[in-house]
This record gives sequence, C-alpha cells and structure tokens, in this order.
Amino acid sequence: MLRGNAQATVDEKGRLKIPSIFRTDIEESWGSDFYVTSLSGESVLIYPLPVWQEIEERLAKLPSLNPTKKKFLDRTNYYGQLAAIDKSGRILIQPLLRESAQMTGEVAVLGYLNYLDVWNHERFLKRMKDQPFTEEDHDVLGKLGI
Repeated sequence: MLRGNAQATVDEKGRLKIPSIFRTDIEESWGSDFYVTSLSGESVLIYPLPVWQEIEERLAKLPSLNPTKKKFLDRTNYYGQLAAIDKSGRILIQPLLRESAQMTGEVAVLGYLNYLDVWNHERFLKRMKDQPFTEEDHDVLGKLGI
C-alpha cells in the first residue's frame, strides 16, 4: 500500500524522482511501468500500469456513449502518457501536464493506496486550506465504516 507524503523535486527536464518510500513497494507489487495523467490538470496522477489497466478494463465494460466515461477518458487521455522509471528512479512528466500542474521545484508526493498524487507544494497547501475536513466528511466516512 502506498501511504504518506514525501517531498521531492521535479528537475529542469520534467523528471520526478520517485521517493524511495514508494518506489520499493511499487516495483515489488507492480513493476516499473506507469500511466501518468490527471483529471483536472492541477496535480499529476501516477498509476502503476497494472492498476491503470484494471481501471481500463472496468471502463471497457461501460457503454461507449456513457457521458461520464467519455469525460473521464477525455481528461486522462489529454494529460496521459505511458512512462517507465529510469535507472536513477525518475519518471518523466510530459510538458503539457507539467505546465498545467505547475510541476517545478519542490512537490508533494502523496500515496493513495495504489497510485501516487503529485502536487506543487504551495498549491496543495492552499487546496487543504480552501477545502477543510468537515463534520460532514466525518459523517460520510462513518457511514462507510471508517
């Protein structure tokens, strides 16, 4: 499971070194190939390729005219690319997504169980401030048994 947060840096060529706290688990569980994408362009979603392929298999079972499926695929394909970890443990973030998500300098790499979510550090802190965890959120989690 991928959990926690690690600070990292995106270099001038747009490469993110996958933090070691995540890299070992990812490579042991899923290998070194990824699908790098986004839904909003605000952050970078890094899915181990087998995890992404499971999502694609579920999507393939939905009707092709399903509007939510199309919106999801529009966004994930627009921002998406296949990638692999290089010998130095880095993964390339394509220029379109790198610019949209402000992936320069210090970033926060967050583990979301089976994928990573990478944020410009300042943008992420602002997001948490603008979207506080509320009592309603606690209630929803309680109803889900968490």
